[in-house]
Amino acid sequence: MRTRIVLCAVIVFCLAGVTLAQSSTNWAAPKSGLWSEASNWSGSTLPSATIKAFFNGPSECIVDIPDAGAWQIDLGGGPLKIVDGGNLTVTDWFILGYQAGDIDDNAGRIEVYDGGVLNSSVRMYVGFRGEGFLTIYEGGTVNIHTQTFGVGQEPGGNGVVELEGGTLNLLGSTGLHLDLATAEHSIDFLGGAMIVPDTTGNNNQINWAIDNGVIKAYGGAGEIVVGPAETSGMIEVRGVHPLKPLPTDNGSASGGALELSWTLPEPSVPGQPVSVDVYFTDDLQMLEQFTNPDAMRVVSNQSVTSIAVQTKPKTRYYWAIDSYTGSDNDPVYGPIFSFVADNMPPQVNAGADVVTWLADGVRIGNLDATVIDDGAISPYTVQWTVISEPNEGDAVIETATAEDTGITLSALGEYVLQLDASDGEYSGSDTVTINVYSDSCQAAQSLPDYEPLVGDLNGDCKVDETDMALLEENWLQDNTLTDEWSTVD
Repeated sequence: MRTRIVLCAVIVFCLAGVTLAQSSTNWAAPKSGLWSEASNWSGSTLPSATIKAFFNGPSECIVDIPDAGAWQIDLGGGPLKIVDGGNLTVTDWFILGYQAGDIDDNAGRIEVYDGGVLNSSVRMYVGFRGEGFLTIYEGGTVNIHTQTFGVGQEPGGNGVVELEGGTLNLLGSTGLHLDLATAEHSIDFLGGAMIVPDTTGNNNQINWAIDNGVIKAYGGAGEIVVGPAETSGMIEVRGVHPLKPLPTDNGSASGGALELSWTLPEPSVPGQPVSVDVYFTDDLQMLEQFTNPDAMRVVSNQSVTSIAVQTKPKTRYYWAIDSYTGSDNDPVYGPIFSFVADNMPPQVNAGADVVTWLADGVRIGNLDATVIDDGAISPYTVQWTVISEPNEGDAVIETATAEDTGITLSALGEYVLQLDASDGEYSGSDTVTINVYSDSCQAAQSLPDYEPLVGDLNGDCKVDETDMALLEENWLQDNTLTDEWSTVD
């Protein structure tokens, strides 16, 4: 049996010794049940924005409704599972493993699945003084809106976070809290991503956690990559497996013909070839159970780094790479990667920014754009728009619905143009900035790498008789100081 390594993490919130809301309710189902069924709660009272929820002991709770809510959650036990269509909003704090005794079966556990959403309005702690486990699977989302996300928060706390392809959004300015020496913490990236504000504090926490092995990728075998997120002012943390799969784990790709690619691992014996088996399917259970590998195998013990496959739009695919490195442990089983085949948004490049100048009061130029649209069901359309201009009407686009077209500019200043492309389902856009100056010299001087010519005394971008006359006029002049002790006003 081939199983995907997943930690059944649950959100069990154990909050004790804290001032309660107007009332509270305990999860009372002996083994498992739905959040939405009042009979599973003490006194048949569902949690709400003013009612706290207690979980004590191992009993599965499934958040199955789009408007589940609680004032606070004290999660010890669980797992608390948020499934497709489930949306849980916690008004105040959410703690997994609040007390020191919240360990083993009583550890706080939460699992967020594809289509499930957890919104923690204030702060969230995973492993406060006890043990806490949070797992976010492909398509799952956790949002911490205003305050701290603590992992292993207090002395003795042990917090474990696994991103199995989901997204953890830390939207508050205080962000991460990880570096308490008396607590244990782990954030393992197995295809998912964490988005945090790009602050000095968050960057310091992330760098410390990477250096100390707290933030890791694929159990420590992979590489952590930190870079700008799509949202301005945010950074993204991801893990890259040593096999460097493309499409990226939990990424997306165009439907239809597609090339899977990877990097071969190092051989056990230097210079010897490394071969791989590759399995590809849209049936996760089939790959996990591995009952019929021949039906999924697309590469059989070959030393290759890519293979062409066919995909259907709106479908999630799963694939695995097993390698033969020449060791006694061959084959080395790789993890299960996944991606969604879909119509990709058009990639729009409106062209490089431009500097120019007026000639006889106008400037006529060309807009040279590029649009790439993979997997589209229908041809894409484009639309140029003037976002800003010195005065209304100063920019006239010849054919606004053409990718490449002409433009007439009739005033000095900055022009910002936007090109939007749509394939009927998704859209993309990009902007180009055009700065118009009065002459070619001003345009040249606006460039960041402009260097004036030696001898250009009047700053007109050329060396000529005028500069020579200025030089002759001041020939042998001397403006050095003559007073050995000069005062400065």
